[in-house]
Amino acid sequence: MAVRWFAPAAMVAAGVGLGLLAEEVLVGRRVRSSDDSGESFGILHGDPVRVVAEDGVSLYTEVDDSRAVDVHDEATIIFVHGYTLNQNCWHYQRRDLRPQAKLIFADQRSHGSSDRGDRDHSTIDQLGLDLGQIIDQIGGNGPIILVGHSMGGMTIMALAAARPDLFMTGRVGGVALLATSAGGLSHTPLGLPAPLAGFLHRVAPTLLNAALTQGDLIDFGRRYGNDLGLILTNRYSFGSHVAPDISNFTAEMINATPIEVIAEFLPGIESHEKTQALAAMLNTEVLVMVGESDLQTPPEHSTEIVRLLPNAELHVLPETGHMIMLERYSEVTHALLLLLDRVRERAGQSS
Repeated sequence: MAVRWFAPAAMVAAGVGLGLLAEEVLVGRRVRSSDDSGESFGILHGDPVRVVAEDGVSLYTEVDDSRAVDVHDEATIIFVHGYTLNQNCWHYQRRDLRPQAKLIFADQRSHGSSDRGDRDHSTIDQLGLDLGQIIDQIGGNGPIILVGHSMGGMTIMALAAARPDLFMTGRVGGVALLATSAGGLSHTPLGLPAPLAGFLHRVAPTLLNAALTQGDLIDFGRRYGNDLGLILTNRYSFGSHVAPDISNFTAEMINATPIEVIAEFLPGIESHEKTQALAAMLNTEVLVMVGESDLQTPPEHSTEIVRLLPNAELHVLPETGHMIMLERYSEVTHALLLLLDRVRERAGQSS
């Protein structure tokens, strides 16, 4: 019986992977190569804290306060990960920014070690409210910098829509929007001919809902797929050659996210529209970064954000894909350090 259902389930999984415009395409077996980055991903941790969302969902966060002895202010950087990832995706930034400020890393609801929320609350707007609770409960007293990748950037925009006062009063002094969009993702070409991309956008939700009837089998296939997964990983996440262990690490994060969670959040990503919310950040220090080869949130989405936020700083990194904080971690970390300096300088002038 299982064999009879394997072929159609595999076809559904392939359709889902191509249509997701997100990290679900990162599936497949480990790369058979000794060439790696020399990093042990996922081993860096801070003090675990549970933040309770407005609907009672417990959000897993870690507070990493390893500031150098000469850092005396209360500046806090909160990192918000993207669709189907978890807080470990910020490995390099955690490693290198630890001495510079207090760091907070959060798993989005239904991702990582956070509790599952119900389907009605699996929305970008709810993620924005969750982020507000993290700020309220453990954000501290100093200026806050929010760093969001992909869906994490959308989460920050949703927070700005729901609580613009956090930005307009300077409580949030800085924002970094990495490989993200303020809207229009349902028209992203995904590196495909426009008619095919449009078709995949239309059928992806249906394919995902169909996949839910065979969720266990689909998730099994995602964990033990074939080399097609590696091809998709490299094409849709990276714009250059990266060490195999970076691809494997990324795939492991994705594969840990159940197909049900992927299905629940996809409609909100496709319909995401928060261009008006950006107005709350007009007086905030804003950094926008994107890879020139990003197929999931192409550079024009970042260019549109900067058009609406003319004081924002834009970095378009050549030969770089969607997983910008892993592929170009040194450039991202350096830009975040400069953003931290600007926020501190502005906070000092205000005081």
